[in-house]
Amino acid sequence: MSSTAPRHYARYVAIGDSSTEGLDDPDGRGGYRGWANRLAAHVASAQSGHLLYANLGVRGRKTREVRKEQLAPALAMHPDLVTVFSGVNDLARRNCNVAGVTRDMEQMFAAFTATGATVMTITMPDLSEVAPIARLVRTRLLELNDRVREACARTGARCVDLARVPVTSDLRLWSDDRLHANSNGHARIAAALAHTLELPGHDASWADPLSAAPAPSLVTRLSDELRWTGEHLVPWLWRHARGVSSGDGQSPKRPALETVSDENI
Repeated sequence: MSSTAPRHYARYVAIGDSSTEGLDDPDGRGGYRGWANRLAAHVASAQSGHLLYANLGVRGRKTREVRKEQLAPALAMHPDLVTVFSGVNDLARRNCNVAGVTRDMEQMFAAFTATGATVMTITMPDLSEVAPIARLVRTRLLELNDRVREACARTGARCVDLARVPVTSDLRLWSDDRLHANSNGHARIAAALAHTLELPGHDASWADPLSAAPAPSLVTRLSDELRWTGEHLVPWLWRHARGVSSGDGQSPKRPALETVSDENI
């Protein structure tokens, strides 16, 4: 870790999809917290509570929609810290143009880094070994991660490479739908971002493996797959067939910059 003092941030804006919004990390008030809120709390704590924060993430949004709907409002807030994350909703589509997805992401990275802001993103862990259905999009996911790493190198955005850390593929950090981190997973992601920012009190322990757990039996695995199919895959396929998005009618949970406090984070 660098011996220099971490940069002071005045305005943090998070843009993206449901992961940025915070699904599935309940805040206890009927909404969601998530890694972006948790990161804002870490930054504010390191700065004695001084941070303005907005979260424009909306569930169901594809990367092109994030760029069209969220980029301009985010730039207008003049952030000096930005997180950009999307892509899961693109990968799940039958006709996914991975190159096009990453072009949109790179345009967003470049727009923010051109202002001098610190820009961060994360790669997506490969769950194909523990969630067989994930094998259907594995090739796309690996390509997207590679292209995101390259886009970060070109633009100066920081890539927090979760996909290369084994613990991030532990299903105990994921919610039942296997698309969103659970509360422990969101806490790990926030800690990884805080470590990358070299915030005081944050180190590489976020990457430590969980304690060993007995391997589930074949019967348990089959039961889990059947339950997941009925509770999550079939409803998603039905919505998709009707052209319905989980984000229809949704708006950002934190559309304007607000001071971070225990009451609103």
